[in-house]
Amino acid sequence: MFDKAKDKAEEAAGAVQQQFGRATGSAEHEAKGAVRRRASQATYAVDDALDCARDAAAKSPLTALAVAAGVGFVLGKLLSSR
Repeated sequence: MFDKAKDKAEEAAGAVQQQFGRATGSAEHEAKGAVRRRASQATYAVDDALDCARDAAAKSPLTALAVAAGVGFVLGKLLSSR
């Protein structure tokens, strides 16, 4: 929960920095703010996906195990052919 709040705060800080860059004509601040905002959005999305995966694994552990085995098998085949 704390991580999501931190990500949202970082996203807001990036948006503020981006707006500051626009207002002052500083392309550097604008770019840094945009990157900071997008990075925090990506982190939030990954955290959300992990939470969903954890919930699904808790509800159906056998299905999660089968999916993990399948992914491991496919990755093993892909990596062994190289």
